[in-house]
Order: sequence, then C-alpha cells, then structure tokens
Amino acid sequence: MEPVIEDILYPCKFDRTMQPARFRRAVGSEPRPLVVCLHTWSADQTQKSFERYASLAADRNWHAIFPNFRGPNWLPDGCGSDLVVSDLEDAVAFVKSTCAVDPARVYLTGGSGGGHCSLLMAGRRPDLWTAVSAWCPISDIALWHQQTRRHGKGHAVYADNIEAACGGNPAESDEARKEACKRSPLTWLPNAVNHLPVDIGTGIHDGHRGSVPVGQAIRAYNTLAAPEDRISEEDIARIEAEEKIPDHLKAESGDPAYGSHTVYLRKQSNLVRLTLFEGGHDMVSDAAFEWLARQAAGQTPDFAPGQPPAVEEDARLDK
Repeated sequence: MEPVIEDILYPCKFDRTMQPARFRRAVGSEPRPLVVCLHTWSADQTQKSFERYASLAADRNWHAIFPNFRGPNWLPDGCGSDLVVSDLEDAVAFVKSTCAVDPARVYLTGGSGGGHCSLLMAGRRPDLWTAVSAWCPISDIALWHQQTRRHGKGHAVYADNIEAACGGNPAESDEARKEACKRSPLTWLPNAVNHLPVDIGTGIHDGHRGSVPVGQAIRAYNTLAAPEDRISEEDIARIEAEEKIPDHLKAESGDPAYGSHTVYLRKQSNLVRLTLFEGGHDMVSDAAFEWLARQAAGQTPDFAPGQPPAVEEDARLDK
C-alpha cells in the first residue's frame, strides 16, 4: 500500500500554538493502531526518514504521525523540554480526535535524538503508550555532553547543542545541570519499570562509528531491568572501548528481524529488552515495527525473535 503523507498543523495546549507534523492516515473506518515516529537530534518534521516509517505503517495500515516537537535539539524549547512532552501528548490526542484509533495499540519509536525522546516519553508518560522502541538513544544528557566534548572529531557540536538547550555547561553550571537532568531519560525511566514494554537497540560500534557510546543505551536498559540482570559498569566500559561483547554476555542466538545485522548481545528483564547488533549509529526500523506489531495492551509482552524483513533496509540514520 503506497503511503499518502499529509503536512498538517495540530493544536498544542502548552502555549496554544499550532505545531507542524507529517501524517499518514490509515485506510478505512475501523480502529487502527497508531505509531508516533520521532525525528533525530538535528532534524525536524521535514526529515526524509518519515517516508520509511510511513511505508512500514502503510504495509500494516496503521496511522503514523511525525511531529516537529519543537525542532532540533539545540533549541531550548526542544531537547526533551516540557513543551516537547506536551506536544507529543497532543499529537496522540489529535489523531485520536480525528481518526479511529485502536486504544490497545498506541506505539512510539525513534532513533538517535528520537531514541532519546522515546525513552524520555516512556518515563514521563508511561500510561500513554502500548510499547516503546528506542534506537541508539541518548539517556544521560550531562554524560553525553562530556563524551562528545572529549571525543572531538566533529562530535563536539553536540556538546555545543546541549549547552545551547540547557543554558550553559552542565559540568560548570548548577542550573544547566538541573536542565540536563530534567531532559534526560534516566531521570524518568523508573516510572516505566514494569509498566510498559520497552525495546532498546544500538549498533556495537556506535561511539566509534557514530556519536553516541553504547553505554547510553545499556544504562537505560539497566534502569528498567531487575538488579540481577543489569550489566556492570566494568562491562560497559569494556564494550565501549573494545567494540566487543564479553563472553559471559554474548547472545546465544540471533534475531531474523535484524536481517544481516548480527545480534551480539540480547538481554531481557522485567519489561525491557536490549539488543547490541552489528552496526554503528543505526536504527533497524523494520525490526522496530515488527516488534511493535506484536504488542497489545492487556496481553503478555512478546520479546521473542521476530520475522525477517521482506526487503533489507539501510539502517543508517540521517542526522
């Protein structure tokens, strides 16, 4: 089914503005699932990645919305602000008010900055979603500021972005540190523990071939996992440095949903799953949609390996 994408404006209660989004409406009058898809760190609702999301939604005849949520994350109104949270609440409310939506199947997904915001919204509004799929996410803004500043090689721009959004350097300013904490998923994810299924994935080489060290994803998993299932800081440091998985953490089997992206680590605990796979700063959106499609409110979450994609996709995220 070829997706028909509309450019829309929808009302946002926080400041009584009309905010832009791209929207793919499901066909027919029967209630259909809704997936909210989020742009990456430096983008807005015009990002081309929505074409892929919309195509995957069209294959399943889902509603799909791609909000602006206040634009790139160097803007103080963006980067996980209260405005962002309110705008995404209103995006869901808009689709529900204009379309027939299956209330048992309301999903959220995104990669990079969209992964950051997916995890943030899982923590701030765990009641709003059936399931959340987050890819190569930033979970700790203050730590990522330090990591990107230290890394250099073009990554320091993200530290500049954080300072612009937070009003200063989180390592030097108490107010900026408070803002970084408020905008970080790790602050809010305890609200989601055992409340909704969360799937987190990232490429093993991110931080080397990409801007977000894999420990950002692992620590989000740790926050949602049972204590006995968490990955130690020693193992996180080793994985980040060596781009390899310690023997005691290696996945016992793969996942066909990831196609040619070999799965190196697969951990599942409580209602969270973590996957480290062959790749860099990548999102396998086929795998995201395949997993989301198996989740429904009132049913036991399905964390089993999925079905292979019909056509292999380019998993690299445009920034």
